[in-house]
Amino acid sequence: MKFIVTGSLGHISKPLATSLVEKGHAVTVISSQGAKQKEIEALGAVAAIGSLEDLSFLTQTFTGADAVYSMVPPNNYFDHSLDLIAYYRGLGSNYANAIAQSGVKRLVHLSTIGADLEKGSGILLGAHHVEDILNELSPEIGVTFMRPTSFYYNLYSYVDMIKSAGVIAANYGGDDMVPWVSPFDIAAAVAEELLTPFKGRKIRYVASEEVSCNETAAVLGAAIGKPGLKWNTISNEQMQTALKSAGMNPEIAEGLVEMYEGLHTGNLLADYYHNKPAVMGKTKLKDFAKEFAGVYHKTENS
Repeated sequence: MKFIVTGSLGHISKPLATSLVEKGHAVTVISSQGAKQKEIEALGAVAAIGSLEDLSFLTQTFTGADAVYSMVPPNNYFDHSLDLIAYYRGLGSNYANAIAQSGVKRLVHLSTIGADLEKGSGILLGAHHVEDILNELSPEIGVTFMRPTSFYYNLYSYVDMIKSAGVIAANYGGDDMVPWVSPFDIAAAVAEELLTPFKGRKIRYVASEEVSCNETAAVLGAAIGKPGLKWNTISNEQMQTALKSAGMNPEIAEGLVEMYEGLHTGNLLADYYHNKPAVMGKTKLKDFAKEFAGVYHKTENS
């Protein structure tokens, strides 16, 4: 089969492309960076170099494919001119038009927890709009919306804080439960969906392990040699002030605070708990903690 993978050689796309190639499929990886071509080809895939904002490029690349994995790449949250919702809407429309015009009949799209919410999800509202746009495609096209939970690797953002303040602090924490997920587990689930013929619409949540913030801090602390590491809960106002002081786009800072508040109140996870995966992913927090420790100590010595 022929598959198109967006996301270049990112956290999910690289293991996904590798898995599909190893299964004997023809894989084309889309990247905006020409420098990635050799690395993509080294995986046994074909590199398609171009922009996701170029509809004609997308349509041409999608044509003839059996299935497409689509995702919205992260953007620069410190760009004060960035309209994050418009960015999501634009790429969502491009994907929908390229799928319709190319004749592709199977799409697996990377969405997120909270995509079911019309409000209260902060920066995740863009994913809700993309799902709405893709839902307008013909019902003859099979679309799976992958809704992963909180990514383990987002914990790297607390490395500097742990070093300077000796704690993790956010407007969620303490005994708040967080379903964490590894990109490798997401990639495995995406591969399953791409290889499954389907018509209509499907939502699939992906998680690796549910752990409280206190326990998350304890596991990370043990891995980096800081037993007793705490995860403190601060106010929304304190969180927003910290993000803005760091230079973040004010609207995105507000959106992050609202998203984290949704984790704290449980609002963001309500649909997940009603539709949680029967089987959790293989990568557990203690596995990730080893990687976290490596990054922590590397930056400590650099």
